[in-house]
Amino acid sequence: MTERIETSESLPPQTTAVRGAGYRTYVMVVVLLIMAVTHIDRMALGVALQSIKAELHLSDTELGLLTGIAYAFFYSILGVPLAWVADRGWRAQIIAVATGAWAVAVAAIGLAHSFVQLALLRVGAAVGEAGNTPATHSLVAAYYPRSERPRAFSVFLLSGPLGLFLGYLVAGRLNDAVGWRLMFVLLAAPGAVLALLAALTLKDAVGLSGETGHAAARPAVAMVDYRRSLELFKANRTFRSIAMSMSVSYFFGYGVLQWKPTFFIRSFGLTSTQVGAWFALIYGAAGLVGTLAGGLISAKFAREDEARQLKGITVAYIAAGLVSPLIYLAPNYQLALVFLAVNTLFIALANGPLFATIQTVVPAAQRATAVAIIFLMANLIGMGLGPLVAGMLSDLLRSSVGRQSMRYALLVLSPGYCWCAWFFWRASRSIGGDVVDAQAAGDRLGESRI
Repeated sequence: MTERIETSESLPPQTTAVRGAGYRTYVMVVVLLIMAVTHIDRMALGVALQSIKAELHLSDTELGLLTGIAYAFFYSILGVPLAWVADRGWRAQIIAVATGAWAVAVAAIGLAHSFVQLALLRVGAAVGEAGNTPATHSLVAAYYPRSERPRAFSVFLLSGPLGLFLGYLVAGRLNDAVGWRLMFVLLAAPGAVLALLAALTLKDAVGLSGETGHAAARPAVAMVDYRRSLELFKANRTFRSIAMSMSVSYFFGYGVLQWKPTFFIRSFGLTSTQVGAWFALIYGAAGLVGTLAGGLISAKFAREDEARQLKGITVAYIAAGLVSPLIYLAPNYQLALVFLAVNTLFIALANGPLFATIQTVVPAAQRATAVAIIFLMANLIGMGLGPLVAGMLSDLLRSSVGRQSMRYALLVLSPGYCWCAWFFWRASRSIGGDVVDAQAAGDRLGESRI
């Protein structure tokens, strides 16, 4: 008989706190740093797009392919099978291997001399991130019970602002100082170190003795048929609404995000160092404040009330959709940066409660797979097509508006956050019943309550 390893889901909260608080905090720090570092290449690529375009003579459409579908297709497709393996009890191992693969691919970008080589290496980086995201989300949920998840995920998702801060600040300076090729090599080094650290120290669960489980131990997740998992997700209305909201959000968010540095460089004449410094400050500060505030507000006013949390997310996305166009209508870069900070704050408020809700609305044995399926849709539709559409729009508008083509391309896409808000509101209407159904499904699978 397989030994059942106790996690925060099978231990009472007070027992978990006594037995595993220190190691639980360590796990949080390690996975936070891994996710922050493995996000840096996206920001670095955005900062370096203009330099890559000039050296390799690429069009905006080709750059859109590099930042979009060339990365997102493999990230999305590979994420689901890797997540399914993670849900079988291999989260820690997948995190270590995926981080190492990411580091190798990103370092090799500095050796590329053509569009095809860049695209292939972006695929390699995508493979690394495809394993990391679902496994780390599932691992965090395993260590924190439902009542603590909004706050826990707000801390974990500080990896986003931290990655943005480091990516823009460091990449901007390195791009100007040593060029984009050496920049990618240097940015990959921390990932290699964290991959080794994860391989040596990350464990998947808290053991019966109260100490971290041995490498051979498996977490308390039931073996669930892959087809059965997909059937449960299909029947989950909240899951479907969140998947659609994130797909739309990624289309308009990533469609704009990768091109924002290019917009400031072309329209306002800033250098990559200046853009990197300003973006690091804005995404670091506004992202950090918004992410923490969203978790704290949810914990205080909507504890174990995911419907109210989703309604708050709806309001935040409506506000972001109203502010976003002002960035591209601003007459100077100072005012544009102010609107960018406000927009970033509103979006960041949703981070903690949103990803905590995803982990609560599905059975525990399907959490990594749930994240992977959502990112499959979000990345293919959003990250894959968003940057490409923005690049194509810029090329189409160039003949009429010249150097300002990127400004108007991003302006067209920016109100899309309001569409996302509608899907979040739909999710708030169905979440209550779907949480009960997830608990019942977990009971049938032999899991403890979420």
